[in-house]
Amino acid sequence: MQLFLSKTFGGLTRSYYIRQLIFGSLFTALILSVAANSPTGLTGKPGLIVMSVICTLLYPYSRFVYESVVGYVMGGNVFFVNAILMLMVKGFTMAMCWSFAVFIAPVGLAYLYWHNSRQVS
Repeated sequence: MQLFLSKTFGGLTRSYYIRQLIFGSLFTALILSVAANSPTGLTGKPGLIVMSVICTLLYPYSRFVYESVVGYVMGGNVFFVNAILMLMVKGFTMAMCWSFAVFIAPVGLAYLYWHNSRQVS
């Protein structure tokens, strides 16, 4: 079991995981602050808190899948675009990766397990 966990959840570098975890935490902080200011507060939304934490913990793996797919599709091409447009697109893709982390991250975890198992053999 320990080997399985280290091959999947330990498959990303520590710096990459922490960096993406910080970005994912920003979405959690934003959503929970909006929910806390609602009339019912956070006490009426225990599922929101749990789902936000799960999405934040899985976000680095979701982002890994997104960046891998985009890197494969784009190859070594570089595009020069307006910085405002690029930041808007980046924010949108980060929000999508965070929102769908529960569905996207298992793909990344499966790939990391396969990749790390292949290296050991």
